[in-house]
Amino acid sequence: MPFHMYVSLQNDDRIVRFLINPETGSLEPQRAVEVAGGPAPLAIHPTRTTLYAGLRRDFRLLSFNIDQVTGELNLSGNVELEGEPCFLSTDRTGRYLLSAYYQAGHCAVHPIDEVGAVGGAAIEWLATNSGAHCFQTDPSNQYAFVPHIAAGYPDGLASLPPERQSALNAILQFKFDAATGHLTPNDPPRVGPEAPDGPRHFCFHPIKPLVYVSNEQGSSVTVYTLDTSTGTLTAGQTVTTLPERFTGRNAGSQIHLHPSGRHLYASNRGDNSIASFSVDETTGALTPTGWTEVDPVPRAFSLDPSGHFLYVAGRETGNLVGFRIDQRSGKLNRLETYVVGAMPMWVLITALAG
Repeated sequence: MPFHMYVSLQNDDRIVRFLINPETGSLEPQRAVEVAGGPAPLAIHPTRTTLYAGLRRDFRLLSFNIDQVTGELNLSGNVELEGEPCFLSTDRTGRYLLSAYYQAGHCAVHPIDEVGAVGGAAIEWLATNSGAHCFQTDPSNQYAFVPHIAAGYPDGLASLPPERQSALNAILQFKFDAATGHLTPNDPPRVGPEAPDGPRHFCFHPIKPLVYVSNEQGSSVTVYTLDTSTGTLTAGQTVTTLPERFTGRNAGSQIHLHPSGRHLYASNRGDNSIASFSVDETTGALTPTGWTEVDPVPRAFSLDPSGHFLYVAGRETGNLVGFRIDQRSGKLNRLETYVVGAMPMWVLITALAG
């Protein structure tokens, strides 16, 4: 059965679709959907029946029913926002849509109805700080985390008061009420690196209580231990995403863990590469295994659900490049390049429920 891929094109005002051949990784274009307002972050309901999109120009959240045979999208919900969304996810039950707002410095929780549509006012519209870049609940659905990059202070964060530094360069920790969608600050309410690394995105290990965080300013990945009894994070290993040869300016972006939990990938905007790591099966520690050249600027990439293929969007070129993943080493072997359109901002791949 083919997988379905959705790519948001902010400057073309559309979401383009592809079928992925599960044997070869080749892409077959499908009919796109026009989405005025600058579609960027995407997310999918746990049942895989609804897709969500955030509009960065029109400040809106949209929901689309996914045809379980064709993968086509049909608008089902439309919510006006008070800021520009940069990240979306659902909670583990699919009852709430979570969103982060980089410029507005907020995170939000919106209700999802019984058929997966958004339409209600925000349950939470919580001021955090500038640079909010991600918002997800943990596997237990009891806790939530919102990382903040050191927005606007790549070189001068150290000149700010300590309390301002910690606010701009931290992961906020919340208790999440799955019955009501409300957030309560955890104790402690934040954790962050001592250096201005700028935590941006994160992913959970499929088995171990570990969280892997990409650092935008630090061009690195930090491995955090999650205390499952308290919902708090403790920083451990930090490893660079850059090769020794690189000397220019770089910013980290997205991060994805292979479904097996054995390989980790992070994108570099500047080096224009995907950094690969092996994950120790016992400790979860990372070891760099290589860097793969990709189109500039690799803001968005994704793996297919089987973990056999990885696709990277070049924001500057409008291209999407496919790679086959060596299941043993994690090495990326280049396949085809596809022209997708202006400013690809998100790559979402799913198997459909039907």
